[in-house]
Amino acid sequence: MATRSRKLYHRIKINPPQFFALGFLVLIALGTFLLMLPMATADRHHLSFIDALFEATSAVCVTGLVVVDTQTTFTLFGQIVLLCLIQIGGLGFMTLTVFIAMLLRRNISFEERHLVKESLNQSSYEGIVRMVRFVLLFTVFCEMIGTLILGLHWGSEFGYSKSFYYGLFHSISAFNNAGFDIMGDFSSMTAYVGDPIVNFTLTILLILGGIGFIVVADVIQKKKGKRLTLHTKVVLWMSAVLVAGGTLLIFLLEYGNPATIGHLAWNDKLLASYFHGVVPRTAGFNSLNTADLTLGSQLVTMALMFIGGGTGGTAGGIKVTTFAILLFAVWALIKGKQEVNIRNRRIPGDLVFRAFSITTYSVLLVSLFVFLLSITEKGAALNYIAFEVLSAFGTVGMTLGLTPDLSEPGKILLSLLMFMGRVGPITIAFALAFRIRKTAVRNPEERIIIG
Repeated sequence: MATRSRKLYHRIKINPPQFFALGFLVLIALGTFLLMLPMATADRHHLSFIDALFEATSAVCVTGLVVVDTQTTFTLFGQIVLLCLIQIGGLGFMTLTVFIAMLLRRNISFEERHLVKESLNQSSYEGIVRMVRFVLLFTVFCEMIGTLILGLHWGSEFGYSKSFYYGLFHSISAFNNAGFDIMGDFSSMTAYVGDPIVNFTLTILLILGGIGFIVVADVIQKKKGKRLTLHTKVVLWMSAVLVAGGTLLIFLLEYGNPATIGHLAWNDKLLASYFHGVVPRTAGFNSLNTADLTLGSQLVTMALMFIGGGTGGTAGGIKVTTFAILLFAVWALIKGKQEVNIRNRRIPGDLVFRAFSITTYSVLLVSLFVFLLSITEKGAALNYIAFEVLSAFGTVGMTLGLTPDLSEPGKILLSLLMFMGRVGPITIAFALAFRIRKTAVRNPEERIIIG
């Protein structure tokens, strides 16, 4: 597998963004074929091509939006196919390719190191193989701990053989920020709204997977005396602010809503608010019926889905670092400063420009798909359409209930958006763009009036 990847990359002469996009498309195609097999579905009647494509795309892009109920529709084989797609899609196929090469004791080529560097958003080639080893070991450790906790906790309810399988499925789904569940009837975690073990286990897994492996490695190395990088500090700080802010806003907005947390005890209100404040970035589980949320809570959820998690992890969205740079850039403009500074460190101008470019591109992309779905899904409310679009773009998987009832054109549109949200809007743009040659000639400068 590793050898074929290296030869393919070398022969075709494609750049890393194109290679990643192609790799995800191949995985989606393979997953679609496997899910269409009669042995993958409980009634032995294969899914339609569109439904299988949607499910495979959602799994590979670790989104969690589904058009059929996972537990009642798929057999054990079908569920295992989904788990494999989630794991490969979450970690990245190049990470697994290099790990297999390491197990086979084969030397890692420069091309493979370059692809892994790009997929993990590393700034240099130093320690790439060591980073891959850490990513795999940390992933296995977290998923096994989650499986053990949930398996033991659910043992009395399901029986231990079934409970440990349930624990494994939901631990992999949570760590990879996928949001797939096998609780049945599209119920997700609504039966465990007041269960602290289930709530904290799943949220800790999705936070660890979503903040980025670079951050986790940096925090671990801090114990050895190394100082935290600015990137790690920004991710941790912004994640804490978003989780706390999301929890508080959901608590206040839903406090008197009898359809969500209004009827719950005080401690369960806090737990449910915390869970819903975390999962939009970008897990897709829900312990509350999202369709019953107030409009204000839906807007808060959409904002969290758009921001997403950390770079180099399993989360989607524009990323918390992008959002942080935007905030500090606006603050610098208000203060009349020409440079953006975070914690006494100057942020390079090209990063500020890239942050604004990513956000602008993402806003335009989301707006376009909201417009297109408003055409294909006649009669659907605008907030329902916007919620599904942002959920697909942020690879979240939360829904107000529109996804299972989508038209076939709507399913195709959301599949495309999930793919673009996972691979990355700017990555897609670079993958399709022509190479721009540098030139020493610069056009004369002239100002235009804005604002």
